[in-house]
Amino acid sequence: MGARRSLGRQFGWLWAAYTVSTFGTRLAFDAFPLIAILVLHAGPTEVSVLAAAGLAAGAAVAVPLGPWVEFRRKRPVMVAMDLIRCAALLSVPAAFALGGLSFVQLLVVSVIVVAADITFNAAGGACLKSLVKPPDLLVANGRFEATNWTATVLGPPLGGAAIGLFGPVVTVVADAVSYLLSAVGIRAIGGREPHPARTDTRPRLRAGDLLDGWRYILTHPTLRPLFYNTILVNSLIMASQPLLAVLMVGHLGFAPWQYALAFAVPCLGGLIGSRLARRLVARFGQHKVMLTVGALRACWALGLAFIRPGTAGLVLVMAVELGLITCMGVFTPVFSTYRLDLTESDRVTRTLSAWSVTGKAVTAAMTGLWGLLAGITGPRTAIALAGLLLLATPLLLPRRDHAPQHERELAPGCP
Repeated sequence: MGARRSLGRQFGWLWAAYTVSTFGTRLAFDAFPLIAILVLHAGPTEVSVLAAAGLAAGAAVAVPLGPWVEFRRKRPVMVAMDLIRCAALLSVPAAFALGGLSFVQLLVVSVIVVAADITFNAAGGACLKSLVKPPDLLVANGRFEATNWTATVLGPPLGGAAIGLFGPVVTVVADAVSYLLSAVGIRAIGGREPHPARTDTRPRLRAGDLLDGWRYILTHPTLRPLFYNTILVNSLIMASQPLLAVLMVGHLGFAPWQYALAFAVPCLGGLIGSRLARRLVARFGQHKVMLTVGALRACWALGLAFIRPGTAGLVLVMAVELGLITCMGVFTPVFSTYRLDLTESDRVTRTLSAWSVTGKAVTAAMTGLWGLLAGITGPRTAIALAGLLLLATPLLLPRRDHAPQHERELAPGCP
């Protein structure tokens, strides 16, 4: 086993910023729906609208930001997005303290946070590509993925305890502070960030430029099938989650803590998968790993349609989720690296922004559609249909390897 690879001080600060903001977000997991229910006495329709409309409207707001950010220094943009998210979130406890919190405010804050998330992540991908050498991108993405799953395991239980002790608003404050600390971390990266050179002579952003990211993706022979595959897989998985909650808690009688446990424990698989990604790529190659694990991750969700009450049902959910999340833990850093390698440096922000906007918009639409489907057929049938459709998604994975040469010749190492 090789020694832990150092990616440099600048990456260390970027990773620290990502870590603190990710833990803050996971700590505040489901804070807005809980505030809507407990403070504003919202019903299920309003809570669903809050989730879906925030994603869809936030994605729409973010559309012009990708092309605008492309030819600007990325770190100032990232700091600005952190500060915007911090200010927007702090408005919630401020309004709550003054007795003026409303559902409309929660919706507006959700839209702002989603749009800032998309812009930050798109700029962050370009920033990562400029800070890390190409052979080290998989190591970097593996560390981000490990951090994400660690936060997913620890954050929601700690956030739930905090909500129980202090109320749902306190986790929103923690999330806001995490963005402030993230901005400090981005500023601490230091060094001179060169101003991106424009590849054209157009002085201003035009309406047609808003579609540049999609044009690049849809005309690329490898990114196009990857785009279809990841958007469809993620949206089908996310659309099933609310229905699974209804099935387990509402129909099968599982306690809320059992439902939470069924998803918290399997998240350890994501941590394991992210640690295995580098080793698997070193042994089998990036493209083969992505194809294999990308196919495997589509095979698990159908099992969720066969849940039964009691311990056996709980074990089934945990086993299915463990397999799914472990595959995702391997797939995500490999896919993220592959996508960055295939995207030209002057198109990274537009490409990632278009990818994220589409993902959030499709997820919002699929969540609403599957909710309607579950109302007609029942949640179990809707979950089964999503699982069956997922089985077809490996057909969209790219069959040919277009990765740069350095990724095909990765030396064995440990992330």
